[in-house]
Amino acid sequence: MRNGQLKPGYNVNVAIASGFIIGHYISPDRDDVQTLIPFTKKLRAMYEKHHPGRIIVDSGYESEDNYCWFEELKDSELFVKPSNHEAKKRKYRTDISRRENMAYDPESDIYTCAAGKSIRHDHDKHSKSANGLKITTSIYVCDDCKGCPLKEKCIRARSKKPLEERSKVIYVSKRFAAQRAAMEAKINTPEGKLLCVNRTIQAEGTFAFTKQDLNYRRFLCRGRPKVSAEWSLLSIAANILKLHHKLKSDRLGAGLVIPENFSAAM
Repeated sequence: MRNGQLKPGYNVNVAIASGFIIGHYISPDRDDVQTLIPFTKKLRAMYEKHHPGRIIVDSGYESEDNYCWFEELKDSELFVKPSNHEAKKRKYRTDISRRENMAYDPESDIYTCAAGKSIRHDHDKHSKSANGLKITTSIYVCDDCKGCPLKEKCIRARSKKPLEERSKVIYVSKRFAAQRAAMEAKINTPEGKLLCVNRTIQAEGTFAFTKQDLNYRRFLCRGRPKVSAEWSLLSIAANILKLHHKLKSDRLGAGLVIPENFSAAM
């Protein structure tokens, strides 16, 4: 899946299979997270006898809500790049304010900051997502931040309260953290890497082809039904061109693109 913006302000979520556009979801919502579930429901209704087995999306679609929804499906599997997947850069790894860079003892349920101070579990906050999912957020607080020389680097959240009066607070959804860790491991398998590479090649390539080669950057119609019909016509044209290119290059049976030296890279 891929989300792209086209004027006048509509987001076009597109599903690609073997390089062909197989579905779309037009939304005025600029938040990709809220479009994944309704778009997947639409695809499953369109292909009732052959549900999409693997849904591969980028980090903009990641949320606890979406993880939990896909866990309930028995015939579709989600592959999503966690939002912190690119956090291997030195700037991220040396940021002492981030929970991921702190030592954690699961038995005592205590985080230890860069200054060696304990950040203990204080209480849990219960809330609901936009889709009604019950979410539990564990809140950890440090009681020994006064006079800490690393306080300015450790407490980065904005607040009207003076820094010297503030303490380090960490918000953690343990279920979401576990889901994210499991997904990070899954997309780092050979299958996960190949699928993520193909999402980039096929989905991003479709929007590049639409905007650059076809010079299509603005909807001519107004209103979601008309915009949807307009995109359907464009999809038919794009698929015919894709079919022509595949026939000409003898790649009609190729579903996934295997980049050169991909096996060596894994």
